Amino acid sequence: MRLALSFPMQLQDLPKAMRPREKLLALGSQALTDVELLSVLLGSGLPGQSVLQLAQSLLDRFQGLAGLLHASPEHLRSSKGLGGMARRSQLLAVLELSRRALLQKMRVRDIMTDPNNVKQFLQLQLGQQQREVFAVLFLDGQNRLLRFEEMFSGTLNQTSVYPREVVKLALLLGACAVIFSHNHPSGEVRPSSADEKLTQTLRTALALVDIRVLDHVIVGPGQSWSMAEHSPW
Repeated sequence: MRLALSFPMQLQDLPKAMRPREKLLALGSQALTDVELLSVLLGSGLPGQSVLQLAQSLLDRFQGLAGLLHASPEHLRSSKGLGGMARRSQLLAVLELSRRALLQKMRVRDIMTDPNNVKQFLQLQLGQQQREVFAVLFLDGQNRLLRFEEMFSGTLNQTSVYPREVVKLALLLGACAVIFSHNHPSGEVRPSSADEKLTQTLRTALALVDIRVLDHVIVGPGQSWSMAEHSPW
């Protein structure tokens, strides 16, 4: 059972060094908890509720930062404390900045030197999707990102994911390697037998045109599973 955290009604009740903004500037962002970071972004609380209490209530409702940042605009609008356009816009902007920062990294360096960047990016893109989406990262000869493409959606199986379309786009882009990814909205990220069979079918098709498959990453809310890390590849 999770214990509720107790926060002061007003930030002024905290010692100055413990207030989120002051703590951020003095110790750096990594020293702050999720609640404190979110409170800095929100700026202020509500009548009868401090900004720290509001931040905690939002994290509880959305089951953490990942859920909050991936929530739909409609879900955000219906949440107490996020009814105003400014706060919703700030949260959406943070999400997009995170995506763009990771995209920039992956376009200028070998992404396999830090696979965690790939997982983080895929989590931001697919982790909170409510339908299954199959996506491909197309890479050049130095494993730098050429394009990220969401190619298929719906109930994914061998009849709804077309190897021919993946091969065609890979050749058009001049890709030398690919990473597959799809999401499991249920939250269970371990691959099913159908996932493994589909992956092998795609690997076989791409091998015919000398394009390597580096991984297949399955993502769910707040977690991911790399096939390359968990089985012989």
